[in-house]
Amino acid sequence: MKMLSQINSPKDLRGIPMDALPQLAQELREFIIDIVSTKEGHLGASLGVVELTIALHYVFDTPKDKLVWDVGHQAYGHKILTGRRESFGTNRQLGGISGFPKIDESEYDAFGTGHSSTSISAILGMALASKLKGEMNKHHIAVIGDASIASGMAFEGLNHAGVTDVDVLIVLNDNAIGIDPSVGALKKYLTNVKRGTAKDENIFECLNLDYSGPVDGNDLPNLITELTRLKSLPGPKLLHIITTKGKGLQKAEENQVVYHAPGKFDKSTGEILPKSVKTEPPKYQDVFGHTLVELARQNPKIVGITPAMPTGSSLKYLMDEIPNRAFDVGIAEQHAVTLAAGMALEGIIPFCNIYSTFLQRAYDQVIHDVALQNLPVVFCLDRAGIVGEDGATHHGVYDISYLRCIPNVIIFAPMNEVELRNIMFTAQLGVPGPIVIRYPRGRGTTLNWKQPFQEIAIGSSQELKRGSKIAILSVGPIGNRVGKVIDENDNDQQIGHYDMRFIKPLDTNRLEHIFQNYEHIITIEDGCKAGGFGSAILEKANEMRYQGRIHIFGIDDVFLQHGAMDELHQLAEIDATSLKNFLNRIFDAQQEPT
Repeated sequence: MKMLSQINSPKDLRGIPMDALPQLAQELREFIIDIVSTKEGHLGASLGVVELTIALHYVFDTPKDKLVWDVGHQAYGHKILTGRRESFGTNRQLGGISGFPKIDESEYDAFGTGHSSTSISAILGMALASKLKGEMNKHHIAVIGDASIASGMAFEGLNHAGVTDVDVLIVLNDNAIGIDPSVGALKKYLTNVKRGTAKDENIFECLNLDYSGPVDGNDLPNLITELTRLKSLPGPKLLHIITTKGKGLQKAEENQVVYHAPGKFDKSTGEILPKSVKTEPPKYQDVFGHTLVELARQNPKIVGITPAMPTGSSLKYLMDEIPNRAFDVGIAEQHAVTLAAGMALEGIIPFCNIYSTFLQRAYDQVIHDVALQNLPVVFCLDRAGIVGEDGATHHGVYDISYLRCIPNVIIFAPMNEVELRNIMFTAQLGVPGPIVIRYPRGRGTTLNWKQPFQEIAIGSSQELKRGSKIAILSVGPIGNRVGKVIDENDNDQQIGHYDMRFIKPLDTNRLEHIFQNYEHIITIEDGCKAGGFGSAILEKANEMRYQGRIHIFGIDDVFLQHGAMDELHQLAEIDATSLKNFLNRIFDAQQEPT
């Protein structure tokens, strides 16, 4: 790391002779592998753009020239070269640097990213602003992958850029894969461009962009030559480069899906380190995936839809077993939702699986295309709640609030794997409108989860334990934590616990019983307080004229940052200790003399 250790900013990089840069690329690649092998994180994307990262900072005058990385998975080399080499070991850890570009972390992070396909619009906005301010010597660069550029928002940005005269360079990093392999007609077109078999007209030139390429994005000298040439050209430009995801680590090149974020691995061999051999409950995503296959075999009307996350959502199981009834639509959440609406209107039962944080991108489609027409689309929201190290851009903590206000929508949060299976079974039997099933990242609690299906009555809840003074109302797997806290409390006989599971519609009969028999109510959820489950209980309590006290455990009006799941639950004060301490304060207050 002799050369890399001397670089604390791109200014230092620009002082290195050009013929020494390949050695720097090797050191940078080794440094990323060394850290990620033990600290974990996104590996393959950053390894693939090492040469591009060096070339961009070598040719352009960052941070004066603006550089935006789409999504940000590939920005590790960028962070290391822009003053964060020494802190890179804290990547994605609580209090450490973010795994994604973040404007308040460094002046070199021109725009915060985490969700895909935003870079072209953002960089175009900056370029137009520079023109308005008379800053004519500033360059603007966006780096976007072939999976991301197929998204609607990216095309909207391209469509606008093509009718401007601003200095924008769009670098299309074509490696034929996002997290999973790229899909769709544009992917086929780009493949034909690489092979030289595309039709005469170039799609990007038709959009009035100055197109160049494809060029080898892992050939550093050639890349610098081409970027230097493009730097002198006016107007909007697109450079098409071909890179290899995982470049420099053989295992990562051979298995690009797994090595997108492989966990801990041997940095010398690339072999992923074995995890605990003990039998563990399954991941919720796998319960979804296997259950969907099981149901689809019984019900020929069932299909599965995912926007570019077949592995992450485990829809891959249906894709493997019944490929003609599983649809990966690419990074296109809006399209996924309205596609599901069209299918539902024709009598198909679509299970539309989208991460909670990504459904935010299709909010209008949920309202206008699904709920307004009361179509029975089954939304399966993976990664609902706090997700951990990916941080603020990926936490799924807003879905209850932004969905609860939409008429016709049913919202369900299973407490365990069995409830997840049963609500999926119930949904395909027929529901009166759209239903949202939210479940978290990570593993469940039940080893014997593959039990016979049972239908769940819409709007029903479960009394898990009857008490006399305090009722705890939970939704989702966080209820398992509640049960343990109650069991450990000396006053456990006074504490009741209810798995409400349906956030909408609420079980009003159960709530009437609770309001009549408990003087203190606690709600707990893995989501934001504002407009969430606790708010729904408060509204119903006011309507039913409840006279007791209600306390809401949830996430405050802040953006939670990155860190381990347990650490973030503690920060949000929805962990077991916070609940335990609150219960103790209630009982201590009851014992104080009046």
